Amino acid sequence: MTRAVPHMTVSADEGRALYLEDLAVGQIYRAGPVPISAEAIKAYALQFDPQPFHMDEAAAGATFFGGLAASGWHTASLTMRLVVEALPLAGGVIGGGVDELRWPRPLRAGDELHLEGEIIEVRPSRSQPARGLARVRTTTLNRTGEAVQIMIANLIVPRRTSLNGYVFSPGIWWSGFSLNLSGSRVHCLQMNS
Repeated sequence: MTRAVPHMTVSADEGRALYLEDLAVGQIYRAGPVPISAEAIKAYALQFDPQPFHMDEAAAGATFFGGLAASGWHTASLTMRLVVEALPLAGGVIGGGVDELRWPRPLRAGDELHLEGEIIEVRPSRSQPARGLARVRTTTLNRTGEAVQIMIANLIVPRRTSLNGYVFSPGIWWSGFSLNLSGSRVHCLQMNS
């Protein structure tokens, strides 16, 4: 199901969620800005990554970073916020794994983050007919347009399709099984909410 649709922007009507069938290779999504303060950098670091170059300007000046820098995980968390804003997937943005994650330069206090993303692969699941996989490349940019994070992630996306008259909806997962009774096949669907 890899379809090329060059330079098409992903969009959803107000309140309308996107399904796998709404996504195509080449679609672009954007979000931002999100301002970054020294206080936010320090607060995140204090709780999740307590290292001097994330928590103290004076100590950070003598480190590899040469000044206060946000944790890469802080950048990743802010990127997630932007992905959720830009890509309103049915059932939420569910990660199936990350193929690449890089922080080419540090995020600094006073920066504003922007997100530019692209759908690079779309395919239905072979084993789970109610969903598929969207591979996305996101680049998180600072105020001057320089990349502070590059990520390729695999997202699990529900399908809008039906099976034997049952429509799959967000928040409801259908599991199927079949029995063979004397040569007659019986198909059953079970709803798990």
